[in-house]
Amino acid sequence: MIQKRDGKWNIFGVRRALLCLCVVLSLSACGSRGDARSEDGINVYYVNREETRIFSSPYMDELDISDVNDAVMELIDELKRVPEKLEYEAPIAGDVELLDVTLSDKLLTLNFAPSYFEVSSVREILLRAAIVRTLTQIDGVDFVTFLVNGEPLADAKGNIIGNMSADTFIYNAGNEINAYERMQLTLYFANEDGDGLIPVYRTVVYNSNIALERLVVDQLILGPQNDIANPTINPATGVLRVSVSDGICYVDLDSAFLTEPYAVQPQVALYSIVNSLAELPGINKVQILIGGETNVDFMESINLSNVLERNLDIVSR
Repeated sequence: MIQKRDGKWNIFGVRRALLCLCVVLSLSACGSRGDARSEDGINVYYVNREETRIFSSPYMDELDISDVNDAVMELIDELKRVPEKLEYEAPIAGDVELLDVTLSDKLLTLNFAPSYFEVSSVREILLRAAIVRTLTQIDGVDFVTFLVNGEPLADAKGNIIGNMSADTFIYNAGNEINAYERMQLTLYFANEDGDGLIPVYRTVVYNSNIALERLVVDQLILGPQNDIANPTINPATGVLRVSVSDGICYVDLDSAFLTEPYAVQPQVALYSIVNSLAELPGINKVQILIGGETNVDFMESINLSNVLERNLDIVSR
């Protein structure tokens, strides 16, 4: 294992037990190692100055992969270096100060200074993608996990991000793409009484390989990230399929959706999905399915057989 403190690198004994895997949308991880390496060798990933995408640049020096510790240190130094292209920014720079590094059983742990929390949420996702995709190219590094001042990095809801691989930042397996985009979504969540909807405007960074309608559903399940609105969908809900045909968005969910843990009226939960999806161009109606079936009663009161249209009467003014 390797560690850097006070500017010096040392080999040291066993550190803490591995962090538990935690699967969340905003960019958590599970599964096998994803290889971001090109056929020509190692790539180093950078964030563009507009903070909308990450880009790869070939690592021109020959990387000594015979010693995984040396390889890790070498690429970390490269991630700190100001790139030659002015439109790129180094992922480990400014508020992103690396305190120490630990490698154990193919898990690379990066511990950052508290100033890491000063990084904007949009940039944080991008730089995390750049760092993880760069370092997991090394044979002997399957996963990367982030700590901040010794504590596991968590998302806005307090969920631990956990172990990350290159696959963490690829939503559609087999269609790898390095471009990330930023977009403002209009999502509808419940009001305080649970009898109406409130529009929430959320800026998200997402892989441009994911369909926007799937992104909307995932964000609704994630729930509101403020005290103004309340959640509408069981967070345990699994998304089986989301597709669009002839202006109708088909949302196929698992049976966990039928269990409503929140104090919201049935129509509020349903139109949370419908109204949010109807904000996207090309979607006029929504059909909700459970395990591929529509003849299902939601909260024992509303049958899902009907195709639903936007309902603005339920939106709080």
